[in-house]
Amino acid sequence: MTDTTETLAELSREYQDSIPADLRETRTFDWYLDQLYDDPRIARNAHQRVADMFDYYGTDYDEDAGVVEYALAAEDPMNDGENTFYGRVIHEAIHEFVNKVKSGARGLGPEKRIKLLLGPVGSGKSDFDRQIRRYYEHYTRTDEGRMYTFRWSNLCDIINDQDPADDTVRSPMNQDPIVLLPQEQREQVIDDLNEEFDAPYTIRNEQALDPASEFYMDRLLAYYDDDLEAVLDNHVEIVRIVADENQRRAIETFEPKDKKNQDETELTGDVNYSKIAVYGESDPRAFDYSGAFCNANRGIFSGEELLKLQREFLYDFLHATQEQTIKPKNNPRIDIDQVIVGRTNMPEYKDKKGDEKMEAFNDRTKRIDFPYVLQYEEEARIYEKMLRNADLPDIQVEPHTLEMAGLFGVLTRIEEPDSGTVDIVQKAKAYNGEVDEAEDVDVKKLREEAAEMAEIGEGMEGVSPRFIGDEIAEAIMDSMHRSRDFLSPLTTFNHFEENLENHGSIPEDRFDTYYRYLELVREEYKDRAIEDVRHALAYDIDEIQRQGEKYMDHVMAYIDDDTVEDEITGREQEPDETFLRSVEEKLNVPEDRKDDFRQEVSNWVSRRAREGDTFNPQDNDRLRRALERKLWEDKKHNINFSALVSSNEMDDDERNAWVDALIEQGYTREGAKEVLEFAGAEVAKAEMEE
Repeated sequence: MTDTTETLAELSREYQDSIPADLRETRTFDWYLDQLYDDPRIARNAHQRVADMFDYYGTDYDEDAGVVEYALAAEDPMNDGENTFYGRVIHEAIHEFVNKVKSGARGLGPEKRIKLLLGPVGSGKSDFDRQIRRYYEHYTRTDEGRMYTFRWSNLCDIINDQDPADDTVRSPMNQDPIVLLPQEQREQVIDDLNEEFDAPYTIRNEQALDPASEFYMDRLLAYYDDDLEAVLDNHVEIVRIVADENQRRAIETFEPKDKKNQDETELTGDVNYSKIAVYGESDPRAFDYSGAFCNANRGIFSGEELLKLQREFLYDFLHATQEQTIKPKNNPRIDIDQVIVGRTNMPEYKDKKGDEKMEAFNDRTKRIDFPYVLQYEEEARIYEKMLRNADLPDIQVEPHTLEMAGLFGVLTRIEEPDSGTVDIVQKAKAYNGEVDEAEDVDVKKLREEAAEMAEIGEGMEGVSPRFIGDEIAEAIMDSMHRSRDFLSPLTTFNHFEENLENHGSIPEDRFDTYYRYLELVREEYKDRAIEDVRHALAYDIDEIQRQGEKYMDHVMAYIDDDTVEDEITGREQEPDETFLRSVEEKLNVPEDRKDDFRQEVSNWVSRRAREGDTFNPQDNDRLRRALERKLWEDKKHNINFSALVSSNEMDDDERNAWVDALIEQGYTREGAKEVLEFAGAEVAKAEMEE
């Protein structure tokens, strides 16, 4: 037996530790009342418990964006990050969702609304909904999230016609035990609780007992001459419950069925035909509380593809939301307490939005847009997660592959900018945070412009991560079949191009546009590949350091209106404007912004000096890139780019040194050879055109 082998005893102990210690214990109502005064949170309603759940797993406030990132989604602590969510727009959507739940917890109105997650296919709304349900299950197993219900016992001792099989009956709606108190006495207890309760909400519960429990309470009170204490002492047991979707307890998912076979009893419950012969059809004990709204009580109702339901079927949601009750056919109304979450795609939403007969339903809906990710590096993290969670073959994903795949996805989702100063690739980079201070790009203005142009919202249309993820997977398998141990952007682009028209969710009228975007991504990758090769061919740390020191000497002299010593003659001279501009132009710093750039670099150097750090251009990304590019310009005329393309030169020592330099940047050896040849061919072609 190896050290990693788990024994049955260890597995059993782990399982036992995961189960609340008091899960199978029964308590008295007196005990529950004491617990209430010690910790009123156990009587929270569903919105309050779900709201606290999000905070329980941790939060991080992004002050610049004004958005709270919830660790439940941003880190997935329960699963070691396996199901994390990426992208600013996604966390904005989650922030909005939680705010609506928290507003509902305070009784501000959203507790009477459906939280409708609206987004295109593959945007992650279903994953987020599933994440909420998984974490709610876990939260109710913790001490902070605990909740209790009750069961009736020894009923046959008092009620003559009670079926012996029903001598002990659990609250069919898993109601909080506080509903066993008559309303007047309940309010006294709740007032006491709220006086000392330190929370952003107050405890509230005006629910009536479910019809079956009401029946038992009436019979038992009649027997004990309205002695409530005797009823609760002799016939009520308090038990802890945990949410469990598989057992349809405090979590329920509802999926549309065949329209012809839809029945409201799927939502509200139906007669229990096995009990009719025992109790009679009109007896509340003969009702089967198996409807989706019944199962979701005290927790979360999740409606998948909600707007695919027939209009008449959606009417049941009106009372469930606004009145927080359901009215089963031929049975008394039943109070419910749950967070109702719906999900829908764009076509169904547009169809129902224009239907005047849906006005009442739409008015009871709080829409939360769940768009595609609009930051291409965040999009790339989605693909990284996909590969991380898979049994990835022995293959390496080359630099830029996932980022360029993400860029293509983002280009299909963002609105083309209206102004001529920014093109769509520059806009995607700006959304990604790649905005230099010297560049005149207003991201906020771009977002506002897009919001006006988009039909519903930016990011609600375009290519889904599923399509891109599928093509990445195909490209990986294709690379394996060709005995390549690496996946390159070029291979991935080919799969996008070959399969774009085979994807059913991409409209035909968008094909030409998406092919154009793919060419833009190829151009962007070409620039990055050349940059990597430039780094490999012209990289000289000592020379970059020397050039950096020279640049800073001349910048400081320029700012101070001073002179600088000539390196050769030793004489004082004016700052070399030609040299300064030769560096700055490599970053496309315009003439009228050169002073801003020089002051920015000067401030950076001064700040480092105050902190005791010596000057090193490697530590300033913009300055390093400018110096590398200048060094490239100085050296490239001595490089034979045709030789880079020729496989006959592969054994050349200098060429192998370049390959090794690319390997240090994260390439495989074969991938380095490919990018070296690709970039060399592009540079050689550009030089011939010049």
